Amino acid sequence: MKRASLEALLAARDERATCIRLVWLADGRERLVTSAEALAGTGAATDSDPRLVAAVEEAIVSGRGQLVELDGEAIFVHPFAPRPRLVIVGAVHIAQHLAVLARDLGYGVTVVDPRQGFLTKARFPGTNLDHAWPEEALARHGLDARCAVVTLSHDPKIDEPALVAALRAPCFYIGALGSRRTQAKRRDRLGEVGLDEAALARIHGPVGLDIGARSPAEIAVSIAAEMTACLRGHAPARG
Repeated sequence: MKRASLEALLAARDERATCIRLVWLADGRERLVTSAEALAGTGAATDSDPRLVAAVEEAIVSGRGQLVELDGEAIFVHPFAPRPRLVIVGAVHIAQHLAVLARDLGYGVTVVDPRQGFLTKARFPGTNLDHAWPEEALARHGLDARCAVVTLSHDPKIDEPALVAALRAPCFYIGALGSRRTQAKRRDRLGEVGLDEAALARIHGPVGLDIGARSPAEIAVSIAAEMTACLRGHAPARG
């Protein structure tokens, strides 16, 4: 890897920005792009080739490198994406299981709950804990396109400020625990603070895939599965 590419990738890592390194194997040429749109927008014939653009899109979503053949030229498409992060709001039993699952899936996990009796190291070993109120905690956390936020407390004073913060950020996944009736009432309240229907439609609620989950552990599995689908560009349709 060329020094300039390495320095640019390190800078992108520090900024939690996704970068894709393209390498022409025949002569070792390299270039970095930040998205398929940025690649296609250069105007160069090779860059705007639909096969290369599609390969860049797939690499960003899958997180895997791939080799593309363009008219006899082999180009290696190598994505570099920041580690995904998950903020769980509400230190409930589901959160205990979800924190472990998410860490195993490679997420950096933070659990937020101002109720110190719920959020303890004994209940969440090896997990970053934040006892601030959600609006303060999420502002400090710095939400971006590689972040997921899941609210589980069932307390509007805790969950809803977190949802507002998440909806005003480019999070790839936002989930909220609660029945359809609870979700409808919550959406009405969130609409009153200025969030429109397009924003509210980003909430996955009831949270998790419909797998008939009953126990806290099963619900955590359903949430982790839905997050994975969204991260990998396979967000399920919701009725």
